[in-house]
Amino acid sequence: MPETTSPRTGLLTRVGRLTVRRRRTVAALSLVLTALLLAAAAGALGSLSLSRIADPGSESDRARDVLAEQFHTGPPNLAYLVTATAGTVDDPAVRTAGVGLTNELARQAGVAEAASYWSRGDSPALRSKDSRQALILVRVPGDVNAARQRVGELAERYAGSRAGITVQAGGQDEVFREIGAQARADFLQAEAIVLPLVLLLLIIIYRRVSLALVTLGVGIFAVGGALAGLRFIAAFTEVSTFAANLALVMGLALGVDYCLFVIARFREEMAAGAEVADAVVAAVGTAGRTVFFSGLTVAVSLLTLLLFPLSFLRSFGYAGVLVVTFALLGALVILPATLALLGRLAVRPVAQQPTGSGRWAALATAVMRRPIRIGGAVLALVLLLSAPALGLRFGLPDARILPADASSRIMADQVRQNFGQEESDSLYVVMPEITDPARVAPYADALGKLDGVAQVDTYVRDGGAYLTVIPTEDALAGDISQLVEQVRAADAPYATVVGGTPAEMSDWRAALTERIPLVLGLILLLSMLVLYVATGSVLLPLKATVLNLLSLAVMFGVMVWVFQRGNLSGPLGFTATGVLEASMPTLMFCIVYGLSMDYEVFIVSRIREEYLRTGNTDHAVATGLQRSAPLVTTAAAVLALSFAVYAAGGVVYLKMIGIGMAVAVLVDATAIRGILLPAFMKLAGQANWWTPARTPLTGVGVGTSGGRRLVVGRRRRFGGWWGLGGGG
Repeated sequence: MPETTSPRTGLLTRVGRLTVRRRRTVAALSLVLTALLLAAAAGALGSLSLSRIADPGSESDRARDVLAEQFHTGPPNLAYLVTATAGTVDDPAVRTAGVGLTNELARQAGVAEAASYWSRGDSPALRSKDSRQALILVRVPGDVNAARQRVGELAERYAGSRAGITVQAGGQDEVFREIGAQARADFLQAEAIVLPLVLLLLIIIYRRVSLALVTLGVGIFAVGGALAGLRFIAAFTEVSTFAANLALVMGLALGVDYCLFVIARFREEMAAGAEVADAVVAAVGTAGRTVFFSGLTVAVSLLTLLLFPLSFLRSFGYAGVLVVTFALLGALVILPATLALLGRLAVRPVAQQPTGSGRWAALATAVMRRPIRIGGAVLALVLLLSAPALGLRFGLPDARILPADASSRIMADQVRQNFGQEESDSLYVVMPEITDPARVAPYADALGKLDGVAQVDTYVRDGGAYLTVIPTEDALAGDISQLVEQVRAADAPYATVVGGTPAEMSDWRAALTERIPLVLGLILLLSMLVLYVATGSVLLPLKATVLNLLSLAVMFGVMVWVFQRGNLSGPLGFTATGVLEASMPTLMFCIVYGLSMDYEVFIVSRIREEYLRTGNTDHAVATGLQRSAPLVTTAAAVLALSFAVYAAGGVVYLKMIGIGMAVAVLVDATAIRGILLPAFMKLAGQANWWTPARTPLTGVGVGTSGGRRLVVGRRRRFGGWWGLGGGG
C-alpha cells in the first residue's frame, strides 16, 4: 500500500508563506510593476517589425551584399503598376508620363535606383501581355524598418491617377509593410474583443467579480511583461510584429489558466475547513507545483524556436518564454498575495464533491470499463480528422497573405493575371570577378533556355558581371525553388552566387526545414524529461507524447483542409494558394505541443496525487480527471476563444493560428484528455507508475507489481520534488 506523503515544505510552499506574510507589500509592488510594464509595453508595437525573408549567411544573402557593395544595385523592394487609361503603354502620351514618373522617383530621397519598361529599352518583362500595363521598379536601401517606412511614404505619394495613367503600388517591402500594419490592427482589434469576453467568462466561472478581475489582471500582467520584454529585445535584434499577437493570446490564456488551478485548489482547501492563510499556502505548494511544471513544458517547447537562424521564428521564442515567465510570476506570487488580502469576504468556498463523483468521473469510469471499444472509436475519429494532413504541401508566401482589398495585394493579383513574367522577382546570378566578358553571353543563353525562364539580362561592370534571370509567372506559381536549384546547378564560366527574392525565399525555407528535425526532437525529448521529473513515471511521458501528436495531427488536418485546399475560404475571407508556408506549421507545432503537455501535467499531476493517496489506479484516474478536467476544459475554452478572435483578422497567418490552434486545444482538452487518456491508463494499469529501480527520484511509497519496482513517493532530499513542493 502506498505511503502518505510528508508535509509539504518545498520551495513553493515557502514562497506561499512569504507572500501571505508580506501580502500588502507584494500587492503594492505588483501594482507598481504592472504599471511600469504596461507603460513600456505601450510603445512595443512601434519597435517591432516584420523582417525580410532571408537566411543570414546563405548564398542569397552573400549575393545581396555583393550586389550592393560592388555593383550598387539589388532586388527592387517597391514596384508601381502603371495602367494606360486609353491605348497602350507605347502610346506617346503614356510613354511621356511613364518616363516622367520614373525620373521623378529616381530623384527622391532614399531611392537608390528606379527603372521602368521605358527606361529599360521597352523590356518585354516589364510589359503586360495586352500592352496596357507596365512596371516601374524601385530600390530603397537601408535597414528593414527605415526602408519600409520610406517605401510606405513613396507608395502613398505616387499611387493614384495622373495624366493618361493610373498608378498602383506594391512590391515585396510594400507587401510586408502592409502585413505588419494589418497585424498591428488585428492585435488592437483582438485586444478590444478578447479582454471583455474573457472577463465575462471569468465572472460566470467564479461568480465573483473580484476573482475575475484578479485573474484577468494576472493575464494583463503577463501580456504587459511580455510586450515590454519584446520591446527591450527589439533594441538589439529584429523582433517580428506577429510576436505581439502571440504575446496577447498566450499571456491572457496562460495567466487565466494558471490562476484557475491555484484558485480552485485554494477553494478546495477552504471547503475542507482551512484558514485563509493556510489555504493559500497549500494551494501554492500543490497546484503551484503543477503550474510550475506546466509553464516549464510550454517554455521548453517555445524556447527551441531560438535554434532557428530566422528572426521571424526566434521572435516567437522570445515571446513564449517571456509570457510563461510573467504568467508564472503572476500566478505564484501576485495571485497568492491577493487571495490572502481578499480572504473569505471575496472568495466563496465551493462544496467539495464526493470522491469519485461527477460527470468527468462518470465518463472516465465508462471509458475504463470498455477502453478498447470506446478509446478505439475516438481514436478512429481523431485519425479521420487528421487524414487531410497526409496531403500537406509546403510552398513560399506571396501577397495573398493579405486581404483581397489590400492595395499591394490588388497590384500583385493584376501582375499575376496580366503579365507572363515578373522581373521584380528575378534571380540575380552574380559573378564578382570575370576576365573575359565574351564568356558570359553563352552562359546567359544557356540560362535563358531553362524551363520557367522568360528572359535573361546581362550587366558587365567593375571587373564583374551579374545576370537577371526573370522567371515566368507559371514558374512563380509552382515551386520556384526548383528553378533556383536549376540556375545554381548550371555550368558557369566563373564563380557565381545566386540571389534575388526567389533565392532568398528558397534559402529561408531550406534553413527552416534543415533545423526542423533537431527542434522537434528536442521538444519531444525535453518535454518528456520534464514530465518524468513531474511524475516519476517512464510510461506517462511516452503516453503524453503520443496523445500530443494526435492533437497536432488534428490541427494539421484542419489546416490542410481549410487553408491549403481552400474549404471555408469564402466565409473566412482568404485566398488559398494550394500550399502552406513552412514556418507557420512549425511555429504552431511548438505552441500546441507545449499547451498539450501543459494540460497533460495538470491532469496527470492530480491523478498521481490520488494514486499516492489510495494506490488504486482506476479510482485515481476517475477522481483526478473529475477534479482537473473541468478546469482544463475551462482553460481550453478561454484559450480557444482568444485564438479564435484572429479568425476575423486580415492576415492569413493569423487566421491559421487562430483556427488551427483553437481546434487543437479543444480537441486536446476533450476527446484526447477526457477519453483517450483514461483508456490508455486503464490498459497500462500499474505500468503507468513504473520507474527504473536506480532512479534518483525514489524515496517513499515503493511497491512492486509483477516483479517491477513501482515508485509512488516523492524525492524528499530537497523538500518535495526538486524542492518545489508536493503534488498537483
